[in-house]
This record gives sequence, C-alpha cells and structure tokens, in this order.
Amino acid sequence: MKIAIVLFNLGGPDSPEAVQPFLRNLFSDPAILRLPSLLRGPLANFIARRRAPKARDIYAKIGGSSPILGQTEAQARALEEALGTEHEWRGYVCMRYWHPMTEAVVRSVKRFAPDRVVLLPLYPQFSTTTTDSSVKAWKEAAAKAKLSVPTQTVCCYPDEEGFISASVELLRQGLREAGNRPSRVLFSAHGLPERVIKAGDPYQAQVERTAQAIADRIGGLDWSVCYQSRVGPLKWIGPSTDAEIARAGADSKAVVLYPLSFVSEHSETLVELDMEYRHLAEKSAVPTYVRVPTVGTHPAFITGLADRVRAILAEPQVSVCHGAKSMPCRYVHTGCPLIAGGV
Repeated sequence: MKIAIVLFNLGGPDSPEAVQPFLRNLFSDPAILRLPSLLRGPLANFIARRRAPKARDIYAKIGGSSPILGQTEAQARALEEALGTEHEWRGYVCMRYWHPMTEAVVRSVKRFAPDRVVLLPLYPQFSTTTTDSSVKAWKEAAAKAKLSVPTQTVCCYPDEEGFISASVELLRQGLREAGNRPSRVLFSAHGLPERVIKAGDPYQAQVERTAQAIADRIGGLDWSVCYQSRVGPLKWIGPSTDAEIARAGADSKAVVLYPLSFVSEHSETLVELDMEYRHLAEKSAVPTYVRVPTVGTHPAFITGLADRVRAILAEPQVSVCHGAKSMPCRYVHTGCPLIAGGV
C-alpha cells in the first residue's frame, strides 16, 4: 500500500520578514485566541504588529529564522527509514502557522494518491491548542480539496516507550554533565492559560504523566514540572520555569532542565532556555545549569513513532490514542479526534 504520514508541527518564520505574518497566523487560530471571528482577526493583526519587533530580535539570536522545518523534515525522513519496505511510506511535514501549511500539504498528499493517511502530531501531549487545532485544519482542508482517503490520527503518546526511552537516555547524559553536586531536574513544558485546562484540556495531566514516567525509570531524582513561555495578561498554569530556577538557586541545587513537551529545537529552547534561563540561573546562584536537548531524531523516539504508525494501521476503522497506557483516550479528554468521530 501507499501510506502518507503527515507530521504536524507548529512551524516558524523562515526569514525576518516572515515573523509578523507567522504571528498573525498564530493569533488568528480560534484555538489560540478564543474570540468571535469578527474580533479575532483585527486583534490578531494588532498583536502581530506589536510583537513582531521583539520576536525578530529573538530570531536574530539564532540566525534570523526558525530551525524547526529542517529538523521536522529530518524526523520525517528518519521515520520513513524506520518503517522499512513493507509499504510505500511517504512522510509529509505539515506546519500549522507557516510553510508548508495545511492546504498545500493536502494537495501534495492528494497527488501522491495514498491508500491510507496517518496524521502524526509531533506533540507528545494532546492539547486543543496544538493537536486538535492541526487535526481540525486538516479535516477542513481535506474536505475542500476532496481528499477522500481513510485517515487515522495518533492523537497523543505521553508515555510511549520509545519517547520515554529516548528522554531517559538524554536526561541521564545531562545528569552526568552536572557532575556529583546536588541537582534538581526541571521538566519544562510550554505553558497554557489556566482557563484552557479548566475547560477540560488534558495537556497538563499528560505533561505530568510524561515527567512521572521518566522519573520512575531513572529513580531517586529531585524533580519538578514547570511551565515556560507565558505571554499576555491571563493566569497561566504553574509553577513557572523561571520561579523553579530561582528556587533551585535558593536551595543551592544544580539545574538539569529537560524540555519534555518539545521534540525539536526552536526559539523556545535555543533562546528562552539556552540564553534567557541560563542567564537567570547565573543570577539566581544556581551552581550548574544543564539544558538537555530535545529527542529530535533519537533512534528510540523514531522507533516509537514507527510503532505508533504500524499499530494504528492495524486498526483500520478508528482513530486511536496509542501511548496513553492503561487510560484509553476517550477517558482522558473529550476533545479527542476519536470522540469527535475521527478523520
């Protein structure tokens, strides 16, 4: 069979000129700015104009653009290789807010004429702001393009074996780098407004499950979960990563920070974690600050994704949340594509 695997990711600007339209696309998403469309459009334009200069400064620190596209392409190629020759596999990168965007990827998939399509978000933990938004955009674009192919979604894998194994190996390397001094592991994840979680989004619970699975595998860790990248006036889930770094400094603990909700490097890891939080750690008298890399194309992570693809293809009639051990996704959250009737 011909199988198209669509790897969803956020995307990022590929030039300084792309920063403002990227931000406009981001804030035009009803999953991000939860307002009526008549208000959301003008406000998205306003926010994008206001934030663009600061965002351009951030991207200037890493060469003027986001590296996320190249890294996601590498993950797609690694996944094709891991899947072998049983079928004709083709991985497609589909970005939510910058190119290649959903409509163009749908057209490419249609030209490929696959027998099956698997939607594979590169968000281990499900959120209405990431996975659900991408799946909805895909359904709308596929319907408009009349792409009528059996399509299934791997909606989350917070404690999938390959993801956890890769995370454990990388974190152990970080702990060795920190040396023998007392250390605290900070599992940092992208934050969300508290009201999103209160509305039933499972993201925070799944982030905590990921952290627990990693900590259980290593054992004996001093660790906590924290959240980064807060913007705007709303109350966000916590504790914040900067507060946890300051607390570690007050306790004279080295910090080994693992960004467990990201699977590739981009501005939030390369600037926020590597530069801004490293500077904060120095100011907070943290003895040593070690930032663990994301899983990227780690063989265990890619093997785990290949396992999820094969598993969902073995269940041809439904979308299935593989990776949520002992807790099928229909019991985790109501926004699951399976509950909504799949795609």
